[in-house]
Amino acid sequence: MTDKDKRYSELLDKQIAESKKECRSLEFKSNYLEYERLGKYISALSNGACLDGEDYSYLYFGIDDKTLNIKGTTFGENEEKAKGKQSLDLTLRREITPKINFQFETFYYYGNQRIVRLKIPKAKGEPTMFNWKAFIRVESNLTSLEQYPEWMRALYNSEIDWSSEIVEGATFADLDPKAISVAREGYKQRYPYLSDECDSWEDTVFLDKASLTIDGDITRTTLLLVGKKESVSKIPHISQIVWNFEQDGKTFGDIFSIPFVLSTTELLGRIRNYRFKIYPHNSLIPAEVWKYDTRSILEGLHNCILHQNYTLNERIIVTETNEKLVFENAGNFYYKDYTQYIEGKKRPSKYRNRALMNAMVNIKMVDTLGYGIHNLFLRQRERFLPMPDYEGSNETRVVLNMPGVVIDEDYSILLMENTSVSLTDAYLLDQLQKHRPLSTDAIRHLRKLGLIEGKKPNIFICKSIASKTGKKVEYSRHKGLDENACWHSLREALKDHNSLSRPEIDTLLWNNLSDQLSDSQKKDKVKNLLAKWKRSGKIINERIGSNSVWILGKIAIDNK
Repeated sequence: MTDKDKRYSELLDKQIAESKKECRSLEFKSNYLEYERLGKYISALSNGACLDGEDYSYLYFGIDDKTLNIKGTTFGENEEKAKGKQSLDLTLRREITPKINFQFETFYYYGNQRIVRLKIPKAKGEPTMFNWKAFIRVESNLTSLEQYPEWMRALYNSEIDWSSEIVEGATFADLDPKAISVAREGYKQRYPYLSDECDSWEDTVFLDKASLTIDGDITRTTLLLVGKKESVSKIPHISQIVWNFEQDGKTFGDIFSIPFVLSTTELLGRIRNYRFKIYPHNSLIPAEVWKYDTRSILEGLHNCILHQNYTLNERIIVTETNEKLVFENAGNFYYKDYTQYIEGKKRPSKYRNRALMNAMVNIKMVDTLGYGIHNLFLRQRERFLPMPDYEGSNETRVVLNMPGVVIDEDYSILLMENTSVSLTDAYLLDQLQKHRPLSTDAIRHLRKLGLIEGKKPNIFICKSIASKTGKKVEYSRHKGLDENACWHSLREALKDHNSLSRPEIDTLLWNNLSDQLSDSQKKDKVKNLLAKWKRSGKIINERIGSNSVWILGKIAIDNK
């Protein structure tokens, strides 16, 4: 195995582990793709990489696109290069515009199966086209990019930092003095060693130092953060936050505009926040927690402002219900899936609004290290509440759900009484309490730690944890009685009544089976048990008249 084989194989493993399926910037094919379809894929994957915040996209030949199993490929082995015919590579390069340096590369997966990798650079400043048409991958389908004008617009703006654009006609008279003062205090907290010096700076100097302006010019970032409310019309796209409160089928709310340095604090004051108690088992002393963590609310709000795709011309929306807060901003996850950042071991290397990010970091509106998601999860774990999640997010919208109530009291008590449970394990158990499917790897991990039992998809909390969280009865119902206990029940019933019909046996054993099984699964379970006991001679199936009944076999009678 060569160094190249090892390096490319490890990258492939990493991509499969992180994505777990195909996406806009990653595609798998078992073998040959005809020329025109391959050209469309190059266009789609190049555009997808740009929209996903990736430098490159990849198309692998030799991998099953459903199972992601490594199969090996013959793609490219017998490519015709006879006189008068161009190579596939050269033909594609003539049809792809603008010119991008895609590369076909062959390697052997850990020295075994032959794989062909097509490495495709991202689109820059305009869509990548094949035969003058731009394509994009939507779910599992290739389709025309023209059907998605918002993505088309994002591609044309991809090399432009929207937030750094200078606002023509804007002057310092468009800025809010109070907002500048608040921003200055945030800057002093971020850089305490500059606190005294900062106090002596003129506003114009401070704004440049904090990256709120660029060389004295007022940018969209300047107006978003410290601009006067009356100057919002000078920003070419919607710059508002809508707050909705939903209760008993009724909705009311308010709209907040710039300067966001001030308005996010105003919105925070509208959210209903109060303490409630969680009682651990065997203790009269409760844990008192706030419904919401103030820092987390501001983190959610500020992340929406930072990551909003303003070119889509949509409002940021904050919805408050009795159970949770929901933060919504336009645009997708700009750089990879959020679950990679839960543990705080990774951080994004790219941002949609770079100038806005620099300014918000400098005035302490967001975390300088990019660990915002990690902090959100950590604070919920520390307060024994359900984890945040991003259910409802899609290609054009990021949705953050922040629970403010206990979903399953036993989950919260488990965290209170087992402080050694890691953040990752708390997140996985949170998925379990929300009745969301766990991956095979996650189930294997929790099972190894002794936290769960049962077979997929009927997974439940194991007995050792159940005993600590008052779930003993529930645990027994989940697990059901074992085969020996079921046989004992049937044997005693047959001794008492001589014979039983199948419906009578179903009724006898029904409540002995796990309550995690559906009715059809319970019927199959009884059917399999009867078949097993019949093969061993413990029971016999006989027909009495028109009825089919079960009686004890000789072995069962002899072995009393």
